[in-house]
This record gives sequence, structure tokens and C-alpha cells, in this order.
Amino acid sequence: MTDLFTPLELRDLDIPNRIAVSPMCQYSCEPDGLPTEWHRVHLGSRAVGGAGIVMTEATAVEPRGRITPHDLGIWSDEHADALEPITAFIREQGGVPGIQLAHAGHKASKCRPWDGNLPIQPGETDPDGASGWEVLSPSPDAYPPFDGDRPAMKRADADDIQGVIDAYRAAAERSLSAGFEIAEVHAAHGYLLHEFLSPVTNHRADEYGGSFENRTRLLREVVNAVRDVWPEDKPVFVRISGTDWLEGQDAWDLDQSVRLADDLADRGVDLIDVSSGGLHPDQDVPGGPNFQVPLAEAVREGADVAVGAVGGVTEPEQADALVRNGRADVVLVGREFLRDPYFGLRASDDLEDDPMAWPEQYRRAVQ
Repeated sequence: MTDLFTPLELRDLDIPNRIAVSPMCQYSCEPDGLPTEWHRVHLGSRAVGGAGIVMTEATAVEPRGRITPHDLGIWSDEHADALEPITAFIREQGGVPGIQLAHAGHKASKCRPWDGNLPIQPGETDPDGASGWEVLSPSPDAYPPFDGDRPAMKRADADDIQGVIDAYRAAAERSLSAGFEIAEVHAAHGYLLHEFLSPVTNHRADEYGGSFENRTRLLREVVNAVRDVWPEDKPVFVRISGTDWLEGQDAWDLDQSVRLADDLADRGVDLIDVSSGGLHPDQDVPGGPNFQVPLAEAVREGADVAVGAVGGVTEPEQADALVRNGRADVVLVGREFLRDPYFGLRASDDLEDDPMAWPEQYRRAVQ
């Protein structure tokens, strides 16, 4: 058995292999945030395709936390009920269903990427007629728009911050009732929790700004809230941006990520999903195969916690080498799973002497 197909035990959860479907936004909901047939087929296909973990897209914990009006949500019991058949199907295929709990912060209220990705102001609508809203920010004056005018923004006050914490807690409870086995807190890519982490976007002078301790406070409180309601026998992940890719600026960097990872491990986080960037248009991202892996590797070496690596992973041998060489515990595959929903099965065929069985319905094509 190759390392990529060695099971991984996190708490009492047995994950059949080290391949995970990375969270990838589909922008395919109505403004109610309920999953559609697209989500059922999209996530179900990757479970059929042999992924050990099938993670949802960024799933908003409250309506104003959506990136676009067409994002998936988990802010009501109706959302949990609609997601339950999807998690059941993933488990039936032998995969582990995970949900990424997210709040877009001041990157919210935008058109879908194929409609221009521009901010939608309150009272305005996107091309599908969906309305914009006021967005939440740690420091509105620090918001660097990637494109378009600044959206209408509110500086998060004490009530807003407590509301975000409560929304994550309630979302975790609903995720559990929907059948998810892993809860991942999204604290990367320039969204709300990352906005608080980075001094580039956090100019606050209160207990949530300034020092490392203060800038990481909201994420710690969110993790505590999620861990409080998530069962002891099930793991919690956190996705971070390992660096802002802003050399020469007072920004979030790898040293802070390692320190944060240790803090989160002490609070019951089982795996740090290490991505990068997404905060500022001046970022200088190198790109290429494995371009983010050194960040994950540094977190794995510097903190006592499992890590997931993501970014530019396209080949089975490449993914296996990341686990075999101790650079990551889980390999999150994104765009390659869009190109090939059966990447997990294909990797098993390429690497294993005794590969995973394809579904009986498909075997005539691969015998």
C-alpha cells in the first residue's frame, strides 16, 4: 500500500485515504443558500471518485457572510435538512463528509466570478437580480478592493463579533445534525477571520487588534465555540493562509502561522489546512506545482498538529510523495478534481497493487 492510500485516524474518525477534495466555491445556489442538484451531483461524484474526504465549498454561517448571493449556507435548520442527503451519499461511497464553515467579511456581496466579481452595493442587484448588502470588516479603512468600488461596510463592533462567534457555533451544531464528520473553520484567503489575523487589514486598537494575541483572538474564540459543540470523537480543521505573500510589509507570514497552529492545536484543532494569499491585490504568489507545500511543511515541522497541503497537485505520484516524504498528512486536491472527478480511483489504479474497486456500474469501462 502506498502512503497516499494509508488510512488516517483523527480522534475516532477513520479516513480511508489521504486524498481530500479541497473546498471549491460553486456559486450555484439561489439567494436562500440552499444546496441544489448541482451540489448533490458535484460532491457525490467526487465521493464516487475515491476521495477520502469530500469537503463542501465555503459555507456561510450567516447571510451577510456569503461571498456572493449564490453561495451555500448553513444558517438555518432548513439548510441542515437539505444537506443531509448529500452527506449520507458521501458516506455510502466510503468517503468522509466535511464542511467548511465560512464568513466572507469585507469580501462579501459580490457578483459571481463569471459576472465580473464586482461588489454589489445595498439596493443594487447582480445580473440575476440578487440584492447586495452591507458587509462586515475589522477595519473598513484598510480594505483593499481587488476590483470595483468599496462595498458598503460596517466596522465590526462588540455585538457583531459576538454574533459571528454565535453564528459559527450554531452552524457547527447544524452541520453535525446534517451528518458531517469534519468541521473546518475557514480563516484564509482574505475572508473575515483572516482579515482579523493580518495587520494589513486589521487596524484596530481594541482587544481584537494590534498584537498577535489580539489579532488571533477572534479565530481562537470561534474555534472554542465550534469545539464546544463538536463531538470529542470528531476532528476540527482550520484553513489558514500561511502567508499574505506581501514581502516588505507588516503582514501575516509563516512564522505567525506556525505560532497560530500551535495555539489552535492546544484548543482541540486536529489539522491545519495550509493555503495562502487572497488578502491583498499586491500579493506576489509564485504559483506552479506544489507552490504552497513548503508552507504546510513548515507548519508540520514547527507545530504539534497534522497538516493538509494544497496547491498545484495534479498527479498521483506527486500526491503520494507529499505524504511519503512527511511533508503533509493529507493532500487537498482542487482543480484536478474538477477536471477529473475520479482522481482518487485513477490514483489508486496507478499506484496500488491492489487498487480500490470502481463502482460496479462503471467496471465494464475499466476492466
